[in-house]
Formats: sequence, C-alpha cells, structure tokens
Amino acid sequence: GWFGFNGGSAGAASAGAAFACLATQLSASVAAIVWTALDVIENGKVSVLGTCTASIAGLAAITPAAGFVGPVGACLMGLASAIVCRFFSTTVKEHFGYDDSLDVFGVHGVGGFLGTCLLGVLASPVFGGFNDVPMLKQTIAQCTAAVMTAAYTAVASYACLKATDFITNGIRVPAEAEEVGLDVYSHGETAYTPMPR
Repeated sequence: GWFGFNGGSAGAASAGAAFACLATQLSASVAAIVWTALDVIENGKVSVLGTCTASIAGLAAITPAAGFVGPVGACLMGLASAIVCRFFSTTVKEHFGYDDSLDVFGVHGVGGFLGTCLLGVLASPVFGGFNDVPMLKQTIAQCTAAVMTAAYTAVASYACLKATDFITNGIRVPAEAEEVGLDVYSHGETAYTPMPR
C-alpha cells in the first residue's frame, strides 16, 4: 500500500516513482533496524511489536518527502524517525499518561510532522535530494506548514470530540466496560476466545 501511495504519487512509471519507492523502502528499513537496536540496548531483547512499529514510523516520516529525497536522505529520515518516534511512543506517552494504545500520535503524528519538517533539509542536493529551492527557505516553508496543520488538526479534533461528547452523552465507556471488554459489555459476547494450552 505504501509503495502504491508514495510511488504512485509520481503519476507515472518513471524514475521519480522508482526513487519514491526506494526512499520508502530505505526509510522503513533503517527505522526498523535503529528502533530494534535501541530496544536491545535499553531492554536487552528484540521486540517484534517495536520493530513493526518502527517500520511504520519510517513510512510515516518518509511519506511527505518520498519524491524529493535520495537514498541518503531516506536513510537519515529512517534514523531520525526511529529515534524521535520511539521517544514519543515510550517516554513521552508514559510521562504524560495519555491513552494511545496504537501509538497513532507517537508514530503517525510525530513521524509525519518530523518528515514534513526534515523534507526541507534532506531534499537538498547536498543529501542527494531533488529540490533546487534553497534549504533554509524550504525548511521554513515545511515547518510553517507542519505547525499550521498540527494547530488546525488539534482545534478541529477537539471540536469533533466535544460535539461527540455532547451528542453521545459522554465519550468514555464506563470502567466496567473497559474491564470486561466492549464485546461483552455492549453485545454480551466475545469476538475472540483464547486458544487452549
């Protein structure tokens, strides 16, 4: 899917599409390797969930930049996304205690924001990129767009959350529903049963 999205954004079977696919592969791969190495350093073992999450972080970060960065930029994007997204998905989430079970904010939100900002730097020919706009000018434009989009998204999401809260008379299920699960609480059945040992 990601190759179709990033490579397909070129609109043709061209060198641009091929480079976008290459950048996509490199960023996801480097992110998975770096995140996994950090898991081993910190926890002494590999986490399959961490490795999979890392590849998604690399994909989220490269998406805004896939058609503009070369192989070096893609690898650096993967490196940065692994470090920054892992920090947000573990340390920041634990510190603030927010509910993000799938790390949507820490991986997709932070990764996409990071990729949008880094595009200004990594798309430069200095890093093998394909952008002829001066690095500082492009980085300012990218960071401005990322901040404005994040602000808009925060306000719009809050408005939708409040509207949903008003319409449904509360957005959080009761504690009992969280304990037994929504399938049992809402429907009186379980969707999945544990496998016998």
